[in-house]
Amino acid sequence: MSTELRRLRNYIGGEFRDAADGRTTEVVNPATGEAYATAPLSGPADVDAAMAAAAAAFPGWRDTTPAARQRALLKIADAFEERAEELIAAEVENTGKPVGLTRDEEIPPMVDQIRFFAGAARMLEGRSAGEYMDGLTSIVRREPVGVCAQVAPWNYPMMMAVWKFAPAIAAGNTVVLKPSDTTPASTVLIADILGSILPEGVFNVVCGDRDTGRLMVEHPTPAMASITGSVRAGMSVAGSAAKDVKRVHLELGGKAPVVVFEDTDIPKAVEGISVAGYFNAGQDCTAATRVLVQESVHDEFVAALAKAAAETKTGLPDDEDVLYGPLNNPDQLAQVAGFIERLPAHAKVETGGHQVGEKGYFYAPTVVSGLRQDDEIVQKEVFGPVITVQSFTDEDQAVEWANGVEYALASSVWTKDHGRAMRMSKKLDFGCVWINTHIPLVAEMPHGGFKRSGYGKDLSAYGFEDYTRIKHVMTSLDG
Repeated sequence: MSTELRRLRNYIGGEFRDAADGRTTEVVNPATGEAYATAPLSGPADVDAAMAAAAAAFPGWRDTTPAARQRALLKIADAFEERAEELIAAEVENTGKPVGLTRDEEIPPMVDQIRFFAGAARMLEGRSAGEYMDGLTSIVRREPVGVCAQVAPWNYPMMMAVWKFAPAIAAGNTVVLKPSDTTPASTVLIADILGSILPEGVFNVVCGDRDTGRLMVEHPTPAMASITGSVRAGMSVAGSAAKDVKRVHLELGGKAPVVVFEDTDIPKAVEGISVAGYFNAGQDCTAATRVLVQESVHDEFVAALAKAAAETKTGLPDDEDVLYGPLNNPDQLAQVAGFIERLPAHAKVETGGHQVGEKGYFYAPTVVSGLRQDDEIVQKEVFGPVITVQSFTDEDQAVEWANGVEYALASSVWTKDHGRAMRMSKKLDFGCVWINTHIPLVAEMPHGGFKRSGYGKDLSAYGFEDYTRIKHVMTSLDG
């Protein structure tokens, strides 16, 4: 007996709609490998409608006071808390994540981030007015950019939706947001929450695949395109946006180096690194999955890390003992498995390296040692529960190898030597450097990388300013 699939719908101009041509795609729960819903496979007519709704709503929302936008965002934060269990259920179906961790590690920071941007809405600052030429006063205005086309990823679909809409709406923009085609459920629920608070057209959701995202970015209406995704996707967005000189905000891949010096507290480092490497099945662009260990403590560290990995559990969402759930989709499972299958002869799988169970897309916590700097698994983003380990001799080699990848999002240094920590934080070419910790984020601090990890910042006042533009106004004092 077949189970009827739940129907998800686009949210455009204040109402839920099917795709104009009726096309849909099945949405699969990665913990079971079974479809639980259908979502619109949106095409040009749907994108046109969403952009028109956002454009029509923009003048009114732009002209609201910062205080009014703050009140709306504070109401949204309250609604997220009130409907937290619904959001958790939708996200768990989306991703297969553990229920408890989703409740504890995602809902509180999301609410906090929305409230941060509610405060930021009232803190738009520019240079002071002044007379820089005789008889003329100059003023700097900071304004919203307009309609924002936003594309969120599948690894944190709920939280990344918040990172997209909160600063954009706080600054006075309107939004058309596309969730990943594999994880639309929580974003559609977010549309229901925001729809009861914001004016029609301020926030719109269009479901679909990469072609839908391309249509959004290439559409003439948006003034800005923002994406969190792969380097390939970011390059495509940047190329499409360049055709009509759209502003672009890119948060792309990562390959975070984790540099462990011989003076560190090994048990403490292993505990922190294993959690930061395996959390969310390693499907995190800042995950602690590329470890560089000083040679004098290499063997001790690898043995301890392999033991910690072997004791780490993956499993179903309701299991309270698991650290992480499944990989998001069968293609991602195949990608992770492929890296292990293609390992060079000099590499050693210390533990893991295999799929877990017959249902869903679970992969064992894995440690690979004996690697060299030019190995594929060192250079490319695995995006799975795989931690690699290399042995370095001294500080200079650690810096060279840490920086020797195309990504530059996040990094960490583990040492008791304060001077060394400060030197490393200066030399590491990454948008974030953690010292004796890895992965914590706060709303007040910027998140974003360099090189092929993209440009622009999420979170913080810097992320807020990315959704504004600067205008110079000069007036004669003679009237």
